[in-house]
Amino acid sequence: MNELGNKIAYKRKDLGMTQIEFAEKLNVTRQTVSRWEAGTVLPDIDKISDIASLLNVSCDYLLKDDVTEEETRSFRGISRLLQDAKGKTVRLSFFDDEADIDLYNTDCTILDFEGNWMKVEAKTKKGKIEKIIPVSSVLSLEIKEEG
Repeated sequence: MNELGNKIAYKRKDLGMTQIEFAEKLNVTRQTVSRWEAGTVLPDIDKISDIASLLNVSCDYLLKDDVTEEETRSFRGISRLLQDAKGKTVRLSFFDDEADIDLYNTDCTILDFEGNWMKVEAKTKKGKIEKIIPVSSVLSLEIKEEG
């Protein structure tokens, strides 16, 4: 098993969920969950936020091998501070070395915050996209007025 698979299996069992129950909540098959936990495949990046939310852990905890669950608890303050922007249309600007071309000069909606990660949705020339981006890459965030 890989570290991500170990973490998913441990937290799922800790919450008393079977693979079938976990799979149903994520709209995937039990076999998919089994493969994640065995490390034969990795979850799609757009599922990571959903998995973290369901397991009540941060994306950092799931994605970083050297981060413990306890260490990520201190990052949750960022989410609380930025919670006001959740569900609102925002314009993000990025540090030069971490610019996200898909989100450059684009209004997007913040779907969720978790630890040091932000899940956003934007309508681009490519169509509607969802991305998980590190909060640390964001230089500023402007909340757009509704209406």
